[in-house]
Amino acid sequence: MVIGGLQRFSLIDYPGRIACVIFTQGCNFRCPYCYNRSLVLPQFYEEPLPEEEVLSFLRSRRGLIEAVVISGGEPTVQEDLPQFLRKLREMGFLLKLDTNGTHPETVKELIRTGTIDYVAMDVKAPLSRYREVVREEVDLQNIALSVALLLSSGVDYEFRTTLVRELISEEDILQIGERLIRGAKRYALQRFVATDTLVDPSFKECTTYSEEELRRLIPRLEKFVEEVLIR
Repeated sequence: MVIGGLQRFSLIDYPGRIACVIFTQGCNFRCPYCYNRSLVLPQFYEEPLPEEEVLSFLRSRRGLIEAVVISGGEPTVQEDLPQFLRKLREMGFLLKLDTNGTHPETVKELIRTGTIDYVAMDVKAPLSRYREVVREEVDLQNIALSVALLLSSGVDYEFRTTLVRELISEEDILQIGERLIRGAKRYALQRFVATDTLVDPSFKECTTYSEEELRRLIPRLEKFVEEVLIR
């Protein structure tokens, strides 16, 4: 595993659990609003953390930390992700995977083997605008397959979209709910936060939606999904 970072304590990344977050290095998207450029753009990569160092830390925190979140970057581009997760499972941790949904076969196998407990899938845009938003070629069928997998798998999950006003319109948000994730149990609307570490620095001038604007969207989205959250 190529580990690009470790957040040793979190109360917000795994719902209802005390967690730590492991960030993998490398991503197959180039979303301009992503604030983790050191995990996405090779010219900003930092020296990876030794895997054994991370495992040793987690062994020392058993009984204090309940869950581990694997985020990125994009964890499913790591070929040894399943083996690494099994090591964490053997320590007794609950496991949450953050993914962009481009490798449904990996997610399916992790669910089938009972390796993960929770999946958060980033839905970047309506399918018709995916390539424009992620700035890379993407197999749209894999995105749709990942959505369908989570809807039918029985594992706990959420879909989420980061909202840059200049990139994602209210109509885009509604299309995601109606056409892509219809029937989902949980959809999180994530407000974009400008930082100095964006993949595309020009997006630092971009904005997001107000709480009031998003709350007006909730009743319309709840026609298609069970629960809508604002973050």
